[in-house]
Amino acid sequence: MLNGLIILCAYLIGSIPSGLWIGKIFYKTDIREHGSGNLGATNTFRILGKKAGLVVTIMDVLKGTAAVLLVTLPVFSEVSIHSLILGIVAVLGHMFPVFASFRGGKAVATSAGVLLGYTWPLFILLFITFFLALKLTKIVSLTSMIAALVALIYAIVYYFVTGDVALSILVAFLFSFIVYRHRANISRIKNGTEPKVKWL
Repeated sequence: MLNGLIILCAYLIGSIPSGLWIGKIFYKTDIREHGSGNLGATNTFRILGKKAGLVVTIMDVLKGTAAVLLVTLPVFSEVSIHSLILGIVAVLGHMFPVFASFRGGKAVATSAGVLLGYTWPLFILLFITFFLALKLTKIVSLTSMIAALVALIYAIVYYFVTGDVALSILVAFLFSFIVYRHRANISRIKNGTEPKVKWL
């Protein structure tokens, strides 16, 4: 019973469509009807600007963190589910949100939030990697995949040092999903038509 409840909570947390709600409440704009049509932070930056983009990024990160930390709540003290499984569920909720007709974002920020809740040093490494790569490339999609690759390499090394197989499995899963969700972006990068950010 508790296992099912905590999984449902993780999914619902991940399903919170930050970009959609911020756009509709404060800007009277449905960002699904503009730009890439994506509900993630990148399209929010593009359509609504820096302030909204930053708020949505933070909210999306915290969704992943909150899902991982559910196991620390007293009400769920007896659950037998690994916290990283809840992180994966939250990521799936972000990509297929029940509150937005199952049309969500690409899960980069929420995936980062999962790592923040589980191993903050990796989050810091990815934070630095992301902004350095973005500064150099100006392409968010490419930067996201670079950060995901760095996370995968870190997880593999971390496994050989600590034996933490759960983190390796999670990061491999997230890396695969992030690359899959960016397959259209990969084509545009190859063709030289992928949009570049103008605010950095």
